[in-house]
Amino acid sequence: MTTPSRPSRRPAESRMEAPGPDVPVYVISVAAELTGLHPQTLRAYDRMGLVSPGRTGGGGRRYSWRDIEMLREVAELTSSGIGLEGVRRILELEHQVTALRMRVSELEDELTATQYALQKTIADAQQAQPRNLPAVRPSGHAVTIWRRGRI
Repeated sequence: MTTPSRPSRRPAESRMEAPGPDVPVYVISVAAELTGLHPQTLRAYDRMGLVSPGRTGGGGRRYSWRDIEMLREVAELTSSGIGLEGVRRILELEHQVTALRMRVSELEDELTATQYALQKTIADAQQAQPRNLPAVRPSGHAVTIWRRGRI
């Protein structure tokens, strides 16, 4: 008697995808295990505002993967001798640096688009206008030729 073979994988449409890095799915015990920190330490970091996990309807903490990474960074900084206020300031400055880098990138993109638009406008203007205007004969013997300035 043969047993029906089961497919080793489910069809792609029925597979569950991993949650994104900002989705709070890890309970405090799992977060503690992943970071090597005690659950009480995680609660203290939450109270201090170093990490802000999501909350369930009943008030339970749920940590995202980014929260786990942040907790690991806090643990690394504190183990190197930096106090919690120093850690808070370092994290705040890192956040500011990230925001400033994003803003610089936006401004660079805007500058590139503006330069392209300016070059296109100059090229269009040069093609649309003749270089020299017709000669105008004023009264007298002099001839005046008008030339448009270059853009």
